Amino acid sequence: MCLLKLRANYLGTKSEVININSNYRKNSELEIWLGISSQERKELDMTDASTEMDEVIGEIRRSVAALCENYPGEYWREKDRDRAYPTEFVQALTDAGFLAVLVPEEYGGSGLPISAAAAVLEEIHKSGCNGGACHAQMYIMGTVLRHGSEDQKKKFLPKIASGELRLQAFGVSEPSSGTDTLSLRTTAVKKGNDKYVINGQKIWTSRAEHSDLMLLLARTTPVEEVKKRTDGLSVFLVDMKESLGKGMEISPIRTMINHSTTQIFFDELEIPADSLVGEEGKGFRYILDGMNAERILISHESLGDARWFIKKAVDYANEREVFGRPIGKNQGVQFPIAKAYANTEAAALMSRRAAELFESGEPCGSESNMAKMLAADAAWEAGDTCMQTFGGFAFAEEYDVERKYREARLYRIAPISTNLVLGYLAEHILGLPRSY
Repeated sequence: MCLLKLRANYLGTKSEVININSNYRKNSELEIWLGISSQERKELDMTDASTEMDEVIGEIRRSVAALCENYPGEYWREKDRDRAYPTEFVQALTDAGFLAVLVPEEYGGSGLPISAAAAVLEEIHKSGCNGGACHAQMYIMGTVLRHGSEDQKKKFLPKIASGELRLQAFGVSEPSSGTDTLSLRTTAVKKGNDKYVINGQKIWTSRAEHSDLMLLLARTTPVEEVKKRTDGLSVFLVDMKESLGKGMEISPIRTMINHSTTQIFFDELEIPADSLVGEEGKGFRYILDGMNAERILISHESLGDARWFIKKAVDYANEREVFGRPIGKNQGVQFPIAKAYANTEAAALMSRRAAELFESGEPCGSESNMAKMLAADAAWEAGDTCMQTFGGFAFAEEYDVERKYREARLYRIAPISTNLVLGYLAEHILGLPRSY
């Protein structure tokens, strides 16, 4: 079932439930006769909606898994060897509507909650594929949706939903500042009333060569002129195709994995003033809005990796015979797999909790960060266990274990390192003194 049909079915059923409940609310005598309190009715409404969303997410998982079957290990090994972008895979996801699950319906998307987007990415990784080529679009566009002007939303969101435009590049990190975002040096200086001039450098800007738009964070007010270091940073939507060769240059960075990452140089790049998203000087707060979503989505990618490793290890442990019996019969082989499974399920609970809080509009900073850290650790443990289970064969490309092992390692560092998560928890949750 295509996503559009899924959306129609979900919304149709949900509307029906709401209408029925609305009729109940209008008829107090019926409520008394049924013996339903307002709290009970609310709980029933929530249960109905939850059940239907579970069905939608289940169908999304099945549909994504079916799509991924068309992109087996051979496809990803070839892309990995050539350091090539998986254009065909990304286009297939786009055509199916999966990259537009978070875009509101009025702009051509599905208007589904973050748990639906998380299910898409988890299933991609669980199938042995890699969502790193396209995941940013899911959380970057949230900044435009929440803080962009109505003109920006109407101009960009429908084209992002249809695939006409790709918003995959996120220009934040810099060589000199690293994870200290408030120390970034890229500047955007207002020139007249109609343009900004950008100077500086960004690094680890993945998918820049395959994106039409980039969300750029730059300093519009010198740090020495602001009361708080979080002030004076602004967000811009940069037209990549228009800017390339006109003050912007992109340089690919070869890495341990095929992540299509780059560094970007800005030298007197002029962009229209209406490229500014929201108010000038409030950009840091804007990107923070999307960071919890980013953590939640990445945690589900790691969960998908962990589950792929565990299934791979279980299948091999059952099939591989040494000394006349399956290696999985040995506790030294099966116990690490079982432990990896337990830790993966524990991480999944935290990821689910973070998503629930996010969807209800409640604070979820600590939960989102813990979810990302625990899921990344679970994936890395599962990957190492899978490597040990396969032994020497794990190093052979044809099993895909070594590729996935390299890919899984990334998320213990990015988009936020384990040490930063622990520092955040220690200071802001436990009340310990700041360690950095």
